[in-house]
Amino acid sequence: MAERKKVLLRLDPAVHDAVARWANDELRSTNAQIEFMLRRALAEAGRLPEVAGGLPKRGRPRKEEEAAD
Repeated sequence: MAERKKVLLRLDPAVHDAVARWANDELRSTNAQIEFMLRRALAEAGRLPEVAGGLPKRGRPRKEEEAAD
């Protein structure tokens, strides 16, 4: 997988707080939530590149995956 880009993003504090709350509700980091939102917006607009990989797996592996290893 290609190295991930680092981006400085300036947000209104109220927008950041709303995104952070949404991320918390879905058990994601704020950064992962922003990427999720961007990918969804790109897909809905028909602009998500086919070469864009899926979202990286985060967190602990599921028990089934642990047993398979």
